[in-house]
Amino acid sequence: MTSKPVQYRRVLLKLSGEALMGELDYGIDPQVIQRIAKEIATALKTGVEIAIVIGGGNIFRGAGLARAGMDRVTGDYMGMLATVMNALAIQDALESLDVYARVMSALQINEVCEDYIRRRAIRHLEKGRVVILAAGTGNPFFTTDTAASLRAIEIGADILLKATKVDGVYDADPMVNPNAKRYDTVSYDQLLTDKLSVMDATAVVMCRDNNIPLRVFDLTRADALVQAMTGHDVGTVVTA
Repeated sequence: MTSKPVQYRRVLLKLSGEALMGELDYGIDPQVIQRIAKEIATALKTGVEIAIVIGGGNIFRGAGLARAGMDRVTGDYMGMLATVMNALAIQDALESLDVYARVMSALQINEVCEDYIRRRAIRHLEKGRVVILAAGTGNPFFTTDTAASLRAIEIGADILLKATKVDGVYDADPMVNPNAKRYDTVSYDQLLTDKLSVMDATAVVMCRDNNIPLRVFDLTRADALVQAMTGHDVGTVVTA
């Protein structure tokens, strides 16, 4: 990988819970989480400050539970707790590499993690610690994508990085349509108008209205995470 000056001072990485499963059907693949932790540690050494918002879809997904008959609010709170479990796993993987990490939760679970307080989160980042933001926004009916947009704005991130299993934004589902076209750049308005499945509409509008650029990239490709965090041209960039 060619060297390049760090472009970003502070980034927010959005990881889906499914990203931690690897080839498993459920839960966390230890090899996958160790690889992710190693790439985060490598990026951290370049001087970039890193915050992470993690989903919980590998354990529970509130909307899916609601469709199966469970109360939506109960399902969403279960999903938030799943994100705390994932956050603790990422923290453990990072600390095994001697990387200082703090889990901060939008729900109060003081025995296992800190409460999310914006100024404290920023201070952790300034001290070179990776901040893992769990429990979404702390409110039902809001996705972890929306939480990622909100936290990126609150901490003053230079960019929101969305790690997925595809190498950018396409005009159709590339898993279904082999002729789908990948965008190098695309606007937030086009995401909304064409209903491109990248993030939910609330998250997209928050990024657009607060001038937070978004980069969508393939987490499964070797070094893509490091490249995205250090400003290399990977995936698709979404801007206002």
